[in-house]
Amino acid sequence: MQNTIKISPLTAAAFAPFGDILCKTQAPSAYHINQGNCLRHHDLAKIEATGTNARVLINIFSAKPYSLPLLLNMVERHPYGSQAFMPLSPEPFLVIVAHDTGEGPARPQAFITQSGQGVNIHRNVWHGVLTPLNKPCDFLVVDRGGDENNLQEFFFPTPYLVE
Repeated sequence: MQNTIKISPLTAAAFAPFGDILCKTQAPSAYHINQGNCLRHHDLAKIEATGTNARVLINIFSAKPYSLPLLLNMVERHPYGSQAFMPLSPEPFLVIVAHDTGEGPARPQAFITQSGQGVNIHRNVWHGVLTPLNKPCDFLVVDRGGDENNLQEFFFPTPYLVE
């Protein structure tokens, strides 16, 4: 006699004793970010984490595509936690990062991902907004939630052209 496990449909109710289903329709809220070019499906799961009022967030961001050349006028950083971005399609995306000088970001650098690549941007690293290039793209995003404001933005006096 064999021990048999029958496969059941994955539903929120059936899975609740074990965890959370990760999908956009389960998001408790959604709002626009990145100057209206990205819809953030916010806080998809409650990840267990220790620390004073800190927790890890899992989100899906739905980002509109950008065209090259790109005018880069703003970067942001997160002083209390890193941010991980994993595309949910094979499309490449642009990653723009800059070191901190103590007075703001240094000269930015731009990278293009290959299919299947995501990034984890360390805390306090200046970076551009989520930038898919060919078509709209959803990203699984892991970042930090907590009491402190974890977003700082810097607007360049003279924008950069990324090509």
